[in-house]
Amino acid sequence: MIQAIATTPADHEVRLSNETLLLRPFCSQDSEPIHQAVRESINELGQWLSWCHPDYSIQDTLQFLRGRAEAFQRDSEYGFAIVERASGRFIGATGINQFEKAALRANLGYWLRTSATRRGYASQATKLVARWAFESLGLERIEIVAAVGNQASQRVAIRVGATREGIARKRLRVH
Repeated sequence: MIQAIATTPADHEVRLSNETLLLRPFCSQDSEPIHQAVRESINELGQWLSWCHPDYSIQDTLQFLRGRAEAFQRDSEYGFAIVERASGRFIGATGINQFEKAALRANLGYWLRTSATRRGYASQATKLVARWAFESLGLERIEIVAAVGNQASQRVAIRVGATREGIARKRLRVH
């Protein structure tokens, strides 16, 4: 089920959902849940995401949240909090970014807190966002770029039907 619901004028208004997940715009009340999720997952996420480091603080989270409205206003990113519908718990983030408007192409990224992995949540969130981006943004190509050793992200891409096109050397900077 894809639906657009008004939320805050400073950020996008898109909400996506299925029976299990709600993907919604970030809000200021997300600061502590995001911080807790990242701290819980430092060992797993820190291997692949340069923003996730041992000294990750609540200030890092607040800076991230301040950047959401600006990214939307620049039309450079649609970020979504991934929330477990049954519990209301913040479990991760996903989004569309790195737009190449002339090529109708963008990147799709995702991360989950460690305690929410291996439940199909990343695949579900990826399918929701990809379908919305193709239908609503008019994209013709969505890329999922994962580091060579990031098997978990590669498995998600395979599960959602992405086609592996190869290895792009020095495409990602991971630490």
